[in-house]
Amino acid sequence: MQLTDIARRFVVHWGEMGTAWGVNRTVAQIHALLFFHGRPLHAEEICETLVVARSNVSNSLKELVNWNLVRVTHVLGDRRDYFETSADVWELFRTVVRERKQREFEPTVRMLRELSERPDLADETPDAQDRVRETLRLMESLGVWADEMLRLSPSTLDKVLRLGASVQKFVRGDDAVVAKAPPPARGPVEK
Repeated sequence: MQLTDIARRFVVHWGEMGTAWGVNRTVAQIHALLFFHGRPLHAEEICETLVVARSNVSNSLKELVNWNLVRVTHVLGDRRDYFETSADVWELFRTVVRERKQREFEPTVRMLRELSERPDLADETPDAQDRVRETLRLMESLGVWADEMLRLSPSTLDKVLRLGASVQKFVRGDDAVVAKAPPPARGPVEK
């Protein structure tokens, strides 16, 4: 498959951003390719398009499948595995947040909880004890907040994000933003 200039720039940039987020460049580029084109592709097509070794594509696809960002699908009459990703940016956002929370955030909370419950924490300075407990308290609060945000529908989450930006500007004293704030939602309140 020949990439248009726009598709190429999207895929290359997504790969660069992936490395900034701690994701292998090829992993990010494959995801970008699948997302941009919005249709299932087989591994050979991905290799040819991105000019990447088959082993690298296979490993990258396994990682994307493990992260629940890509799923295997099949095409009638073709024995090869095809790979696709969601075209819904909100679904992808939720998946990334859930997966990172499970793999990175929750182990840190467990470790902080364990440290805060250890009797020998009392041997540390009072300031160090406070820092461990405050870090735990902050991370637990952020975890609860993230869980609540992930329960919202995409349209409600979008409104919350816009409202949050407006509140921040209001608190800073930017009066022009108050007029731009989204109107209050009508209808049933989402829980």
